[in-house]
Amino acid sequence: MSAASLQVALVGNPNCGKTALFNRLTGSRQKVANYAGVTVERKAGELRTPSGRHVRLLDLPGAYSLGATSPDEAITRDVCLGLMAGETKPDLLVCVADATNLRLHLRFVLEVRALGLPMILALNMCDAAARRGIIIDRAKLEAMLGVPVVETIAVRADGVGKLLDKIDGALPPLSSAVTPADLHAEVRHLIASAVTMPRRTAALDDRLDRWALHPVGGLLMLSIVMFLIFQAVFSWAAPLQDGIDAGITYAAAALRSAMPDNTLRSLLVDGMLFGAGSVVVFLPQILLLFLFILVLEESGYLPRAAFLLDRLMIGAGLTGRSFIPLLSSFACAVPGIMAARTIQDPRDRLATILVAPLMTCSARLPVYALLIGAFIPERTVGGVFNLQGLVLFALYVAGIVSALAVAYVMKLVRRDKAEHSLLLELPSYRLPHVTDVLIGLWERASIFLKRVGGIILTLTVLLWFLSTYPVAPDGFVGAAIDYSYAGRIGKAMEALFAPIGFNWQICIALIPGLAAREVAVSSLATVYAVSATGDEAAGQLLPLIAAQWSLATALSLIVWYVFAPQCVSTLAVIRRETQSWKIVALATGYLFALAYGASWITFRIASALT
Repeated sequence: MSAASLQVALVGNPNCGKTALFNRLTGSRQKVANYAGVTVERKAGELRTPSGRHVRLLDLPGAYSLGATSPDEAITRDVCLGLMAGETKPDLLVCVADATNLRLHLRFVLEVRALGLPMILALNMCDAAARRGIIIDRAKLEAMLGVPVVETIAVRADGVGKLLDKIDGALPPLSSAVTPADLHAEVRHLIASAVTMPRRTAALDDRLDRWALHPVGGLLMLSIVMFLIFQAVFSWAAPLQDGIDAGITYAAAALRSAMPDNTLRSLLVDGMLFGAGSVVVFLPQILLLFLFILVLEESGYLPRAAFLLDRLMIGAGLTGRSFIPLLSSFACAVPGIMAARTIQDPRDRLATILVAPLMTCSARLPVYALLIGAFIPERTVGGVFNLQGLVLFALYVAGIVSALAVAYVMKLVRRDKAEHSLLLELPSYRLPHVTDVLIGLWERASIFLKRVGGIILTLTVLLWFLSTYPVAPDGFVGAAIDYSYAGRIGKAMEALFAPIGFNWQICIALIPGLAAREVAVSSLATVYAVSATGDEAAGQLLPLIAAQWSLATALSLIVWYVFAPQCVSTLAVIRRETQSWKIVALATGYLFALAYGASWITFRIASALT
């Protein structure tokens, strides 16, 4: 490394905004890989300071302590101490702390300071702290800690200028401070001397927590909140979905009238437009769900939900620390499984990884919405509640209950009677910032649309090809799709899935659904569009399956998606996190067995009752 270059490492507690700061500083000049021999990700990026100085920036895994109790914390400790193979010791540490929650984050700051390396403290989210009335005397905090302190706002383009200026200057002197004998007492002293917290904030927190953390009332409140969310997902999204659906139908009609009936028109209309469009129509529901999750997270309520559920989760063989990974799995099981790294106990970590796929990820929502919309009537229950929303809420509850049941069985099998206490800092309540929520929604919409334009569209076109070719010869008896590759594959699979009520069209959709669950919807749309004849409304998938499937088949497919391991990326990350193909086989086997068994029971009971 040249004299003009600098190696800087970002360290901090999880959820302090460290990675957002890393992204802001490096932009697209970053690489992600794994450290040799471990599964923890290694993020490195490059940047140029205003004076032209080259900086290599490391984003180290979030850690609560350098006394490592998890793989993430061990990596952070080893890199800071220069013990990581293939990684040089940082020239400068930038310790990132959440300015809205310094009582928790300053404990780690004191540990990092005791390493004796040049260090800068970055008070991130200082704008959010100001909105809450928190006043931080930066100069006094800097004098008491003996390290430079700067304010940053990672979500704003101009929010890192002061940090860049500090990095661009001379390195701070080596710290000679040691970790205080009472870490907690030193933090209280720092807070009392340099931070002013409005009393009204603390008083309001106490009043709200009397209700939110009540062992009975708090759980009832959490249930009501989640119930209302799923009611809104169906009720509020309907007008937007109708608009998107009308747009897709109009575009299809325009293409059909403007183009001759040939292969290209079939590809554009049946393959691409109806295939990808059948998934895009569920974007409003997905965004509504994430809107509520982001608001709950920004408000400070989610850690309280973890506290409430801790006793229940311990009884099922998990831990309160499993709550955040499992909550993340409602978005996608992949980050949820990766978040399990923060769980210290190996057995608890493995149990969390194995049940995370049972959480109802956002990729399942299009499948659920399609089947609920087709087979569950749109009517109110008790004059207030939306029946479709009730069913969706029940499906999410089914996933949670199934995860707890599986975890409990694993606890019995391993005969584990140990209980692990949860130490959790509860942040103050705050009003969600509109800009932060909108940024979160934009990121979620971008991820979803990139999947639609990438893997979903690719698989949809591939399925269109398999459903169209080879072309049936003259005199062939039956539908043209029966002669196609897709038709043959579906008919071959039908023997295995007929006992649970799946027809060959569903069997075809299961294959590309291995790449992403929501592809099953676009696959069904493509298959039915290609197999349509005459003036059939091939693009209107919902009325087509409502007319052709039995209620028992629909319910069986819904139950299948509660359990089925229909995502290769989830299995891949399980392999990466556990370094074991046996664990992957176990996860695949038990999820498939649960899915098939539950669907079989559902199909038999529903067939008998209808």
